[in-house]
Amino acid sequence: MPDQLNSARVLIITSNAGVERDELLMPRDELRKRGAQVTHAAPKPDPVQTVRRDVDKDTVVPPDSSLDEVSGNDFDILVVPGGTVNADRLRVTERAVELARQFVDAGKPIAAICHGPWLLVDAGVLPGKTLTSYYSLRTDITNAGGAWVDEASVQSPEDGWTLITSRNPGDLVDFVDAITQELVPAS
Repeated sequence: MPDQLNSARVLIITSNAGVERDELLMPRDELRKRGAQVTHAAPKPDPVQTVRRDVDKDTVVPPDSSLDEVSGNDFDILVVPGGTVNADRLRVTERAVELARQFVDAGKPIAAICHGPWLLVDAGVLPGKTLTSYYSLRTDITNAGGAWVDEASVQSPEDGWTLITSRNPGDLVDFVDAITQELVPAS
């Protein structure tokens, strides 16, 4: 499976705290194994504190870059991990919202898992999209114009850009496979 992604450029964005560990590390590491060039950016260049189940501190991960140092023009897909605190902080971080809009405006895919779609609620990009998330975001998503479904992985290609979403860490294999499917060049 190495080089399956043929050096696709992936941007993963997080806050510096409260990131669900597996939702950051599993996509990052698996997409790299599949041949993608993955950059993890956070608001500050400081280490990112990950958690398990939103409350148990876990490993600390250094980001590759800050949000201010990256541009949507340089990447093929945006990936947004969950974690309640992470997603809540990202949605009020102007640069994170701006990056999400850059990807949408350029017709590039975005993949978000668990609480990650909160960023897309605040970016105002959900009208006409079908997506999933952690179940507690259902009302926020529907109020933002999205159609919420309870499925392991959802791909929504409407409006000229693809949105890939999954519910929780239990869906990570489906999530990463959907990202890979989106990035593999058509034969």
